[in-house]
Amino acid sequence: MTEHDQTPRIELRTVPAGTQALLHGRWSAALMARHWGQLQASMPALGQVRDWDLRTIIRMDHTAAQWLWNLWGHAWPASLQALPAQRAMLERVARFTVPPPAVHHTTAWEWLASVGRWGHGLVDHALGALRLLGQLALDLVTLVRHPRQGPWRDLSGHIYRIGATALPITAAVGFLIGVVLAYLMSKQLRTFGADIFIVNILGLSVIRELGPVLAAILLAGRSGSAITAQIGVMRVTEEIDAMRVMGIARGFRLVLPRALAMVAVMPLVAVWTMVAALVGGMVVADVALGLTPGYFLSALPKAVKVANLWLAVGKSAVFGLVIALVGCHYGLRVLPNTQSLGEGTTASVVTSITLVIIVNAVFAILFRDVGL
Repeated sequence: MTEHDQTPRIELRTVPAGTQALLHGRWSAALMARHWGQLQASMPALGQVRDWDLRTIIRMDHTAAQWLWNLWGHAWPASLQALPAQRAMLERVARFTVPPPAVHHTTAWEWLASVGRWGHGLVDHALGALRLLGQLALDLVTLVRHPRQGPWRDLSGHIYRIGATALPITAAVGFLIGVVLAYLMSKQLRTFGADIFIVNILGLSVIRELGPVLAAILLAGRSGSAITAQIGVMRVTEEIDAMRVMGIARGFRLVLPRALAMVAVMPLVAVWTMVAALVGGMVVADVALGLTPGYFLSALPKAVKVANLWLAVGKSAVFGLVIALVGCHYGLRVLPNTQSLGEGTTASVVTSITLVIIVNAVFAILFRDVGL
């Protein structure tokens, strides 16, 4: 048998009822792939053919049967001549072929219903966060009344993991941000001969805004996600259910130490990030503008009032509380499956960063006259 005899091909011939498609050769996946371009090019001419004869095919596999069924538009042709094995294969393909999904156009009612579902979910999250905040307040009262029963060991561990282990990355990012800002500022200030004002601009922007926000975003991605993952894994492994059975308050043992650790650590990490950014700016000011580190350090307290530092420390503590509560909130809402754990961790990071930016904007509006 020659190669031409095995090549899958279609012969069109005229019969009394119209045009008939006669299939020849070996219709297998390997040979169809080799002649795929020719087969695809012949599809437009075969669209109107209603008489098919498959009996001269040497061999046909399921790939060819699926190709024919798709070519027929998932419907049997008006006339089909096929061997019993070929017809059985086509019937099997027809039975298990999934039709393409219908194009669905969203109506105004469906759009309104989706908005309602989104609003309901938002209210549900808000109520859950409010309950978590109220339970945290009650747990704080319990801690003050019974300090010996407090989760101090957990608190110290979280302070180390959230704060001490975050110092290298926050210092590196802060230093590089300070270098970039100072370099860009030096280019513009040198144009107007206002080199010395780099201390004012860099100091105020880093201490008042950039340092706390940058530290909060880094900890939201680093520690906020870790909090959600830790509590979520406890949900998946049913440890939280075991705590409930043993009578252990999950808020007192899980939420309280993480929230206190984040509130305590966040201002310190923010100050650490500010210092790193200012050091980076000071290096660039010395290299690019000739302003010595001594002048930079002596001019900084005069350019930036100490109220800006206290404002940064205060809002950093609020950032820490927000990140901790969001992380615990999404961790406690994780369902006992790995998909929910991943979705909860992602939602926790996105929500934390969004709320940090919103809270920072609120602080900027409320304290717009402080330290300026």
